[in-house]
Amino acid sequence: MRPITLLLAVFVCLIPAEATAGGAMPKTYTYKTVGDLPIKADVYRLPGDEVRPVIVWIHGGALIVGQRTGGPNPEQRKRYLDAGYVIVSIDYRLAPETKLNGIITDVQDAFKWVRAKGPDLYKIDPKRVAVVGHSAGGYLTLMSGFAVEPRPQALIAFYGYGDIDGDWYAKPDPFYRRTRPLVSKEAAYKAITSKEIAEGNVKGRGDFYMYCRQNGLWPSLVTRHDLQKEPRAFDRFCPVRNVTKAYPPTLLLHGDNDTDVPHQQSVDMANELKRVGVAHEFFSVKGGGHGFDGKGMKDANVAAAFAQIEAFLKKHIER
Repeated sequence: MRPITLLLAVFVCLIPAEATAGGAMPKTYTYKTVGDLPIKADVYRLPGDEVRPVIVWIHGGALIVGQRTGGPNPEQRKRYLDAGYVIVSIDYRLAPETKLNGIITDVQDAFKWVRAKGPDLYKIDPKRVAVVGHSAGGYLTLMSGFAVEPRPQALIAFYGYGDIDGDWYAKPDPFYRRTRPLVSKEAAYKAITSKEIAEGNVKGRGDFYMYCRQNGLWPSLVTRHDLQKEPRAFDRFCPVRNVTKAYPPTLLLHGDNDTDVPHQQSVDMANELKRVGVAHEFFSVKGGGHGFDGKGMKDANVAAAFAQIEAFLKKHIER
């Protein structure tokens, strides 16, 4: 397996799960169409007619790769379903063909669709909405805390990030330059076209991500803004700069040995939530890397994380 493919297999669920895994057959809906591009959501629900709370699940992949069929993984999905939730796993258009403003618009439209259509289509309570996301999905989860109206009732961000213009993203990454073959611009753009996409399990797109990280280009190529010339243009894309007392209760989960998204990102977000007075919890995994939860529930840290998740949801969604 190529090193870049191995990396992406860790922090993005690139292989669709079996339809029946996790106890429910998904139903696929198109929640919006842009031009001739349908943007879809998979809905998981256990049998029964009662109205249930909903988890909007947002996949990771640096906003460049991945799609809704990647998660949550069957084991985690079963935990959420058994706890009484409907899960809506959403696609969104991907960078660099679609810039970040368009991606966030898709997320906003997905929440509008869930609240408007969910009560009739799959019997959810639009007033009990939680968000769960991993990596870039964790970032979009944190964005939903101020960019989505009405705001969700609870956010759960696995190894997400609160800023997109810090040195970790805006400068060449020493770890990836040292541990991965350098990706040329030509190789990076082989899988990139002018046509927008919303399903990113496409061979070669991981090379574009690695090129961005190795050269510190992710912020500019994903947003179309020049950090040197337009530094303030990034403020509206950084959750850590948009926390107010209205921000939803938030659970952050992060390994302190994460070589992709620095653990400090969740530390900084937790500090800002504390400063403003927002209810929050921070589950830090000693020695945990990016995608630490991929070890499964047999791992003590993962089991403890999901026990805390379930208690957090019960406190903020089921009350």
